[in-house]
Amino acid sequence: MNKTKPKFEDIQKSAEDFRYLLNRGYPRKAVLELVGNRYGLTFDERHLLHRGVFSSADSKARQKKLIPIKEIQNKNLAIDGHNTVITIEAGLSGRPLVLADDGFVRDISGLSGSFKKTETTGEAIQLIVNLLKKVKPRQTLFLFDAPISKSGELAQEVRNKLKRENLLGDAIAVKVPEKILIGFPGVIATSDTAIIDQSGEVVDLAGNILRNLQLRSSFAGAATQPFIRWRRKRGSIGKR
Repeated sequence: MNKTKPKFEDIQKSAEDFRYLLNRGYPRKAVLELVGNRYGLTFDERHLLHRGVFSSADSKARQKKLIPIKEIQNKNLAIDGHNTVITIEAGLSGRPLVLADDGFVRDISGLSGSFKKTETTGEAIQLIVNLLKKVKPRQTLFLFDAPISKSGELAQEVRNKLKRENLLGDAIAVKVPEKILIGFPGVIATSDTAIIDQSGEVVDLAGNILRNLQLRSSFAGAATQPFIRWRRKRGSIGKR
């Protein structure tokens, strides 16, 4: 009889231990290495913890900044371009997503630096534009990372879509989008923790789109990639 515990149980326990130690003030990087070594986690499994598990204090602070999507109406909106597009693409492509402790949906693929535009990119952008038409922000600024390949072309594509849909806004590729996003006088759409922690109102634009896609898929009887979701008690990782 095989007495080896399923791997997901080890990941769940590692998430609990990671959170426990973070709540007691231990440094994040050192704790991740400690817990990862303790449970023999792979690089991807450690990245899952890094993207999805936070101290209770950090989670609560970010949740207070997280506003419902409908509240961006008539407000200026700045979108962390690659962050948002890559997360939506991950959902469309069936790559893993985590519903993190702080309430944000994040991809765990680590593709940002090696991102390449595909057909799915256009689909992700169209989903964003469709949502903007529905919620009606005052104007929208997309910010893409210029160092990432073909960011200028991506910004141009978004500008064209905004113009065709008669949406006020712009899309630009800049060397350091964070310099504009942090301190932007309006709502920020991102799941980047560094930006969230230094911002006022934040919306999980990608998470909202993906939740709606999952809801529509479930009604249509279609298969959809669930979010990895942590449980607070010992047991297997839950999935939504």
